[in-house]
Formats: sequence, C-alpha cells, structure tokens
Amino acid sequence: MTARKPAQDCASLAEIRAGIDSLDAELIALLAERIGYVRHVAPFKIKEGVPAAAPDRVAHVLAAVRARGEAAGLDPDMLEAMWRPMIDWAIAHEEEVMGKG
Repeated sequence: MTARKPAQDCASLAEIRAGIDSLDAELIALLAERIGYVRHVAPFKIKEGVPAAAPDRVAHVLAAVRARGEAAGLDPDMLEAMWRPMIDWAIAHEEEVMGKG
C-alpha cells in the first residue's frame, strides 16, 4: 500500500491525481487477486455438480456489494453496475473451463 495524503489534505490537482493513480494501482492488484480466485472456482463446481451460473450466489454478492457500498457512503447502483460485468465475465470463464462456453 502506498502512503498518500487524504484527499482533503491535497493542495493541488497533481496531488489529487497522484492519490487517484495510487488507488487505481491498488484496485488493479485487488482485482487481479479476485480474478485469481475466480479462475480456481470451476474445478470445485465440476466436482460438486454446480453450474457456472448460480443466480442465488449472484444475488448474494450484489446485495453484499450494495450494502457495503451504502455503508461506505457510495452509490449502490453505481457499484452494482461495476460488479455485474465482473460477475458476467466470471460466469463466462467458468462455462468455458467447464466445457459449456
């Protein structure tokens, strides 16, 4: 994690942009870690006879994202709009690995 000033302590556009760039790098690292988990899901689903698409799980993930976002003062609709493509990609990836894509 990179040390950065809180946004409210930044005194210039350059400092704000540096903070955003730093956070973007951390978000990419976290997304890469998340995708690492996603890439290892399919074998467990095959073993347990679970389909790639799991509507109840999708609903649970989206509800959790919305609730956590709202608790953090973020727009839950925006967060859901960000998560849906990740979920769709994960399902497509799992279907491909499972021989259904």
